[in-house]
Amino acid sequence: QVQLVESGGGWVQAGGSLRLSCAASGRTFNNYALSWFRQAPGKEREFVAGISWSGGTIKFADSVKGRSTISRDNAKKTVFLQMNNLKPEDTAVYYCAAGTGWPSLSSKATYNYWGQGTQVTVSS
Repeated sequence: QVQLVESGGGWVQAGGSLRLSCAASGRTFNNYALSWFRQAPGKEREFVAGISWSGGTIKFADSVKGRSTISRDNAKKTVFLQMNNLKPEDTAVYYCAAGTGWPSLSSKATYNYWGQGTQVTVSS
């Protein structure tokens, strides 16, 4: 079992930055791929960024590529999402997810465990 708790969301003006954190519990954290998804009101949950268990594979959605980084600290059982140059369209609830990494980092089917989410609001 893995439990995930997100933090770091909030309100920010367009062009600003936020760093989201996701703290995990469970002994097998290091074996899991970790990703961030987001869901805006009235829209489906979509992939944002993911990192493999080793950190050797990283993937971003086109919408955040070039202005986001994802990293993990296995010793602290935490995954981070740094988002820069935020835009109003980035407004959503951001969810952390953990899973096997198969079939794909960007597929919701990959993930067995989900956090409760943290709200990010970007004003223009």
